[in-house]
Amino acid sequence: MKFRHVRAIAVFGIAIVALTGARGSHGASCGGGSSHSSSSSSGGSGGTSSGTSGSDSTSGTSSSSGGTTTTGGSSRDKAERDIRIDSCKLDSTGKNLVARLTVTNSGSVDYTYNVTMKFNPAAGSSAVAATARVNSLKVKAGASQQTEATAPYTGKGDGSEYKECVVSTASKSAL
Repeated sequence: MKFRHVRAIAVFGIAIVALTGARGSHGASCGGGSSHSSSSSSGGSGGTSSGTSGSDSTSGTSSSSGGTTTTGGSSRDKAERDIRIDSCKLDSTGKNLVARLTVTNSGSVDYTYNVTMKFNPAAGSSAVAATARVNSLKVKAGASQQTEATAPYTGKGDGSEYKECVVSTASKSAL
C-alpha cells in the first residue's frame, strides 16, 4: 500500500473519532445532550444536590388545574425541580390569588429558597398578570416544607380569568 493511502486512512480515522465524540466525552451527541445523568421523581419534586454551597436559580414550573408541569434545562441542581405546585386559586375571601407549594429538599445540605410565582390570565382576558413571592423559606436536608405565595386579586369576578400559575424564578442557597 502506498504512503498516501495510509495517510488518507489515518486522516479518515481521526475525522471519524472527532465526529463521533469518541474522545472521552462519555457519549455526548450532536444534539447537545448532556453526559451527566440526573434523577427526578414524579410531580416535579425530585431534585438532587451535589453537596456544593452557593446558589442556583431557574424557571419553568407551571400549573393550570392543580397539576404540575416541569420544563427547563437538564441541570440536576435547579431549585425549580424542588418545587411542586399543589394548587392555584382565589382564596375564600375573594381578595387574594394563592399558590400552594411544597418545596422538597432531597439534598444533603440545608437550603434557603426564594420563589417568584406568576399568575397568568387567559388569552384574550383583560386581566393583568399578578406576581407573588416566597422569600427565605428554610428547608432542611431531606425534608419538605409547605408554603403559600399570595398576590392581591384586583379583578371583580371569581378569579376564573387566571388560567395558570407558574414559577417564574426560583433560587436556593446553602445555609
